[in-house]
Order: sequence, then structure tokens, then C-alpha cells
Amino acid sequence: MKTIGLLLLPTLYVLSGFLEFTNVEGRFRIIVPGDLTEKVDSISTAVGKIGYHTFFYQSTEQDADNLFYMVSYCDYPEGIIFADSTGLAEEFFQSTMEEAAHSVKGKVLYSTDIQLENYPGKYWRIDYLDGKAVIKTKAYLAGNRFYTVQTISYQEKNINAAGDRFFDSFRIL
Repeated sequence: MKTIGLLLLPTLYVLSGFLEFTNVEGRFRIIVPGDLTEKVDSISTAVGKIGYHTFFYQSTEQDADNLFYMVSYCDYPEGIIFADSTGLAEEFFQSTMEEAAHSVKGKVLYSTDIQLENYPGKYWRIDYLDGKAVIKTKAYLAGNRFYTVQTISYQEKNINAAGDRFFDSFRIL
């Protein structure tokens, strides 16, 4: 009986339109609605160049619940981010959230502290395109690594089970 259950589990993911994606280098796992595309950018920061790894899926369906699913991570030099310091982590999340809203000429409408296992995090929602679109983000600090998990949807579809499933499935390995 146990063997049959284990064999059916991957099939259920496929039938429901979601697949499990694991990235060993990024040390994360997530359930996604399609094949992810990987992109690596080099970003200049005050602490030097940082490799920013992005994995994304963009729906081709105009009426999709979420138009875009994304997971990204980057590693900061040791000692730059102190995830175990509540004040410094909060300051880091706050500035990241504000910069994200500024980059799309949007507005942060909601934010709250979250946690994944022992990793501090922040969840926020940005409305942009004059309130027609929504970016939802869950971000985590795991040592010197920073993760973001995001969806983009139209305002009228921003609350949906597919987005919840995507966010809830994220695991740091």
C-alpha cells in the first residue's frame, strides 16, 4: 500500500498542473505550475557585485490566476546581513520592500512578519499599474542568503488557490 501511495504522489502533482522543482545550488524546493526558466544577473551593490539567481514561470493564458511565478535568491558576503538580529533583519526587509514598490511605481498595501522554520521573513503586497495589478512577495533570510518567492496577478484574481499553493510549498533545504 505504501508503495502505491508514493507512486501516485508525483502523478497527482502532474494532474493538478503543478510540478515539484528542486534547485540543489539554491538549496530550495517549490511546487510550480510549469517549467521554470533560470536567469542569473550580476548586480552592483555597496558591498560589491552579487549574483542574483531568478527562476520564473510566465503563464501564456490571459485569464490565468497568476501571470507570473518567481523564486530568486542571492548570497551576501558573510557578516553583511545579520538574520539573527531582529532590528537589522527588519531594516533589511523594509528597505527591500520599499525599493520593490518604487521599482514598479507601486504602493505597499500590506506587510507582516513571517517565519519559515527558523528563518525570519516578511510577506508584502504591492499594488501597481494604477491598482490593476498585484505583486505578492514572501522573503526570507537564511544566514547570508536572501530568498524571494513572488506572484504577479491582476487585481481581480489576486486571491487564488494556485498562488497559495505556490507560496506554501516553498522549502529551504
